[in-house]
Amino acid sequence: MNTKKLLFTLTLGFSLVTTHLLADDAKARAIMEKVDARDDGKTLEQDMLMILIDKNGKKRNRDIKSYGKDFGKDEHRIMFFKSPADVKNTAFLTYDYDDSSKDDDQWLYLPALKKVKRIPTSDKSSSFMGSDFSYFDMTDRDLEDYDFKLLKETEVRGKKAWMIEAIPRSEEIVKESGYTKTIALVRQDNYMVVRSIGFMKSNKKKYLDVVRLHQEKGVWLADEMTMTTKKGKSTEHKTILKFSHIKLNNPIDDSMFTTRRLEKGM
Repeated sequence: MNTKKLLFTLTLGFSLVTTHLLADDAKARAIMEKVDARDDGKTLEQDMLMILIDKNGKKRNRDIKSYGKDFGKDEHRIMFFKSPADVKNTAFLTYDYDDSSKDDDQWLYLPALKKVKRIPTSDKSSSFMGSDFSYFDMTDRDLEDYDFKLLKETEVRGKKAWMIEAIPRSEEIVKESGYTKTIALVRQDNYMVVRSIGFMKSNKKKYLDVVRLHQEKGVWLADEMTMTTKKGKSTEHKTILKFSHIKLNNPIDDSMFTTRRLEKGM
C-alpha cells in the first residue's frame, strides 16, 4: 500500500500545475517513486488470515486465498473468502491501472445474491468486508494525485526510515479515499512503507503497521500487518492480516482474474 505528500502554495494566482510544483518536495517524491517502482514480484499466491477485533476485544477470523499478477504495467488481484460460513465464497477482484487518468476497477461477488457488484468510486472509502481497510486501501495510489513532503529521518524497529507526508491534490481524491492526509514511514534499505497514519475526514485516524516481513528471491514481502482505527486515544476497531504459504513468481493463468472467476470460485 502506497502513500503521498504536501505543502501549501504561498502565492495566489498561479495555475494548478504551478501550485503543485511549488508545493511538492522533490526529494520526497523521488523516494515515493522508488516505493512505487519497488519489485513486488510478477505473480503472488498466498493464504491470508484476517482477524477482526472490536473495541471490546472480541475476535472474528476470516480465511482468504489471494492471487495477484502483473498485466504489463497494470496489476490484477483476486481474493476468495473460504470461511467462516457467513462470508464463504465471497470474492473480490481489483484491476490496478498504471494510467493515472483511468480509475481502478473493483468487483465484489456476493454468493447470497449470486451477483457480481461493481464498487463505485463513491463507495471506495467504505470498509472492506467489515475490516479497518477500505476498498481504497486495496489499490495502489497514483503519485500524481498527491504532493509530498519529507518531514524527517527516523527509525522503525531499528531500521532507518524516512517520514513522508502526503496531501491529496484535489477534493475529489479526499472524497474517494476518505483521507485528508497520510504520514508514511518508508524503510531506507528496501523502500517499503512499514508504518502509516491516515487522517480521515471523520476526524478518526487509521494506523498501519507492518509487523513482520521477509525477503524472498530479492523481493520484500509482508508476513503480518495491522490496521487500527482510533478516535482520539480510544481504539474503535483493529484488523490483523497474516500471510502464509506464499508462492512468488509461479505461473497463474490469466483466466483467474475475471468476473466470471469471481462467481466460479477457486
